[in-house]
Amino acid sequence: MTTDLNTTTSSAPASDSALYQHLAIAGIDARAMGKVAVLFGGDSAEREVSLMSGSGVLDALRAEGVDAHAFDPGQRNLLELKAQGFQRAFIALHGRHGEDGTVQGALELMGIPYTGSGVMASAIAMDKITTKRVWLADRLSTPRWVSLKRGELQRERVRAVPDELGLPIFVKPPHEGSSIGASKVMGYSDMQKAVELAAKYDAEVLCEEFVDGAELTCPVLGEGADAIALPVIEIRAEGGNYDYQNKYFTDTTQYLVGQLPPDEQTRVQDLVLAAYRSLGARGWGRVDLMRRKSDGRLFLLEINTSPGMTSHSLVPKAAAAAGISYPKLCLYLLSQARLDSQA
Repeated sequence: MTTDLNTTTSSAPASDSALYQHLAIAGIDARAMGKVAVLFGGDSAEREVSLMSGSGVLDALRAEGVDAHAFDPGQRNLLELKAQGFQRAFIALHGRHGEDGTVQGALELMGIPYTGSGVMASAIAMDKITTKRVWLADRLSTPRWVSLKRGELQRERVRAVPDELGLPIFVKPPHEGSSIGASKVMGYSDMQKAVELAAKYDAEVLCEEFVDGAELTCPVLGEGADAIALPVIEIRAEGGNYDYQNKYFTDTTQYLVGQLPPDEQTRVQDLVLAAYRSLGARGWGRVDLMRRKSDGRLFLLEINTSPGMTSHSLVPKAAAAAGISYPKLCLYLLSQARLDSQA
């Protein structure tokens, strides 16, 4: 994995940073991980991104001395994991049938510990609308939204949404990631096309209030009271459009890692940790949010419980700023693999 030229970080600590020591990464025995399956590929709309993530993770774990093997659930039966004696699974799948609790449930039944959140937290986090409802129940701020079911996509109903939320609006499928099927709508005339695009990917369409301001993201490692927020990243995409292309295939997007003033970074990290704990997430994750330009108020957008691990991905960037290399990050995440039934 290479460092992108458009990534700006604060002075990164050495590999013996306080966080590196706190996580006891140096003491992890790669051989004790046993036979490991790196799950990537799958059959979701994010398959191509997952292939990139999984390839990086596989190479990193092997470089650390882990007995790691590629496993694509899109081409192989998951039951082979048990039959072939795999002892742990690193989930590098994104989207449906990978990040939504289904694979996690299958691994629970087979008794194979896996990385990341458990069944319930994964399922909730995959549904952006349910996530919003949980956050609101815990009094955590998120942009206003309107959801449209399959039977509510008539032109009159769709054109009424801007009257409720204002313009611009983000329209997206609530069960997809990587900005797949998402559109930024600037005027009434664009609403129907955006809704129809999102409806190709989901049975429900999420229309979300646009928050004008800085786009931020913050990865989290760990669980519960022991969870730790990594440095905050501010994302500056060309034209303010952080879409699929800008996320994975261009080098014009700027990532400012750990550049916020200390008080502001702490404020963002506190909200991110509250959002992460609210859903019962564990292992690792990444929370995306906005800071409104007019008053600095923070708004939670979504949480990723199986974040990307490509050369453009944000968790490795934040970890590097905290003194944790990509291979060591992968090894640490693998060491945290467990089942819901384990204490």
